[in-house]
Formats: sequence, C-alpha cells, structure tokens
Amino acid sequence: MSPQAIFVYEIDESFGPNILAEYFLIKQELPKEILKDFVQKHVEKEFKSAVSQKNNIRYFSNKIDAKSIEKENLYLGFILKEEEDMVSIKSIFETVEEKILKEFTEDRKKLEELLKDSLNSILSLMEKLKEPAIIVETINDKTKKMIDDGLLQEARELIDLGEEVPQKLAMEISLAEEYLNENAYKKAKKSYLKAAELAETIQEYEIVSFLRYKAEEIGTLPELIKESEGLYKDINGLIDTLQENKLHLYHELNQPLNRLINISSSFEDNEKISKLTQLLSYSNQADRLAKELFNLDKKIKEAMENL
Repeated sequence: MSPQAIFVYEIDESFGPNILAEYFLIKQELPKEILKDFVQKHVEKEFKSAVSQKNNIRYFSNKIDAKSIEKENLYLGFILKEEEDMVSIKSIFETVEEKILKEFTEDRKKLEELLKDSLNSILSLMEKLKEPAIIVETINDKTKKMIDDGLLQEARELIDLGEEVPQKLAMEISLAEEYLNENAYKKAKKSYLKAAELAETIQEYEIVSFLRYKAEEIGTLPELIKESEGLYKDINGLIDTLQENKLHLYHELNQPLNRLINISSSFEDNEKISKLTQLLSYSNQADRLAKELFNLDKKIKEAMENL
C-alpha cells in the first residue's frame, strides 16, 4: 500500500466538511465530491468507515473516537493509489489515530506537521514489513545508541535477537497474509499476534501496534460473515412476505440492506456493494410507492364513507 496523502477534517451540521489539516506526498487535490460522499456515508448512513473512488484513486475516511479531546465530529482520511485490503487500512488508521489524539492541536501548521510525521511513519512501517534488512538496520542503530549510553548487556541481547528475529517476523507475516487470502481468519489472527510478539522482542513497537490492530480487525470478520448471512436470510424472508402484498414491509428492507453494504465495505467487495446499492435503490422506490398507495387507500375509504 502506498498512501499518497493524509487529512483530518470535521463535519459541521450546518456547514458540512471542514479540512483542519492535510499533507500530500505528491501535488493533488481532495475533490469536493469525495468529501460530499463521505458526509453522506458518515452522517446520513452513519457508517464509521467510508471508502470512495475517483479516477482509479481511492479515498478512505474513518471517524475518530475523539472524546478524550472533546471533539464529536472528527475524521481521519487517506488517499491511496495501490490496492490494499481494508483490514490493513483500518489497522493503519488505528495506529495514526493514537498519535493524533495524543498530539492534537488547533494550530493548523503544527497539525500538518503531525500528519507529515504520521504519513512518513506509515511509509517506513510498510517498508519494514516488506524487507527484514531494513529492520536489521534499525536494530543496529538502537544497539549503537545503547552502547553509547553504556547499556552493554541490553545491546548484546538486542544484537543476538537481531540475527534471527527479523527473518522470522517476515516469514510469520507472510504466513498470516496467506491465511488471510484463504479466508482462514482464525489462523491469520494467530499468526499476526505471533508476529507482534516477535516484533516486541526487538523493540519495534510501531510494528507491534499495527499487527495487533490488524489481528483484532481480522478477529471480527467471522462474526461479520455470520451477521451478513443472518441479514440475507431476514431479507429473503421479508421479500417472500412482500409477495403477499404487505407493501408496508418494504420499509423494513432498508436497515438490513444498509448494514450489508457497510459489512461489504469491510471486505471491499465492490461488486456486491454495487448490487446491494441498486437493490436498496429499488427498495426505497418501492417504499415511496407503498406509502403513496397507503395514503390513497385512506383517501378512498374516506371518500366512500362520505358518499
């Protein structure tokens, strides 16, 4: 994954989205229609996470739990170019959210500097996960500092760990990715947690945080699949009932359909999202027509009573 930009914004009930700070690796703009789409998904549909796309560029936004800094409508977003699973994106969000909540400021320049540091930290993290040699370099830097500080025993222990752990870490992450691709979520979670333990032994705490968040996200996927199956069953039941001309039940389709769209976004199943959105559109149209029929029915009854 290669984040191209990071931005923090708030959504005002009266004025809409307001960018508080942004940082771009390459010169580009954050399209207004993307922010408008995020407002619709976050506010109107009450999605915590939202993904949007324009011209092969993807945009991800997530609501920040900012009660600790007394903010109610704070959001963090990324601009991405390469394909990446939603689990990784959300895991990255969690690690950056922690940093923002600790160091949040109303000063735009300082906040932009914080975003710059966060984005560079993400890029460094991604490179470390791809290449064990980079982790070895960081271990060497740490051990040099320990030696300079007179921590000789600690330095020796870290040097010993640095000879084997980075390669084991890379192999465990690779195994976890294979499990994830095979939808073996329990095994993937276990491997990510094992990788996090390895990272902790060599004091790569940023990697530890990322991997633990990723394991936690993966752990929720089986329940989401189970919930999704239940929702499909409920919707099919309602559709069968609607065949008996109980038109008022079209309204009952909206909530489970919206939830299925939200769940599908977690798996980034764009084809299913598109089909479910179309189904939701049909359901909304049917609901409006059903209400019109209901109101007309009342008027007909009243008119008949007044004859």
